[in-house]
Amino acid sequence: MKLTGRKWYRKYYICACNFFSVVLFKRYSDIEIIEGIRKQDDRILNWVYDNWYGLVKDHVYKNSGDEDDASDVLQDSVIILFEQIQEGSLTLTTDLKGYFFGVARNVWNGHLRRKQKTTELVTDHPDDDGTDESNRLLLEKLVARAFEKLRPDQQQVLRLFSEGVSFEDIASIMNLSGEEYARRKKYMSKEALLDLVKEDPEYQEYQRLLP
Repeated sequence: MKLTGRKWYRKYYICACNFFSVVLFKRYSDIEIIEGIRKQDDRILNWVYDNWYGLVKDHVYKNSGDEDDASDVLQDSVIILFEQIQEGSLTLTTDLKGYFFGVARNVWNGHLRRKQKTTELVTDHPDDDGTDESNRLLLEKLVARAFEKLRPDQQQVLRLFSEGVSFEDIASIMNLSGEEYARRKKYMSKEALLDLVKEDPEYQEYQRLLP
């Protein structure tokens, strides 16, 4: 029997409420999250991004960072947690969310130290003898060569990002599940690109030319 009028609406409303209750208020135990990260389960990873991003963003914003910084810190922290889980070196002395925040805080502190060190190096070497230009050209060649080895979807997300396309639009263009997934895909594609650059035989020459 078909449902019509109020009966149809009531059944639709109940189903919709049940669905959003499951999606929006779903909670996972630490064991489920750890196992999901180990298996790289998109359902668990997206839950982590949705529920823990705000915590990371608040800390980064309070310490001289912006939205892109917060996204990168979150992604770095997830990868660190994944590696610890894979290696069996994860030791919890608090709940997993608190532990994760500690990892994220260390990641951001490390970023700030590297930024300060880079600033000091630039200040200490004001003269340009042409070496920087040679380094830049070699690095551009390495990156271009590595870029061609990426998968088409990895090339596309990096190209769109470099053109200033928002993550929301990238998700729409590439038919991804959402903005945070687009951020994560950009990050993983960037990491894949860096790995390919480091595998290039000329990368050692680039390292040698650095001051």
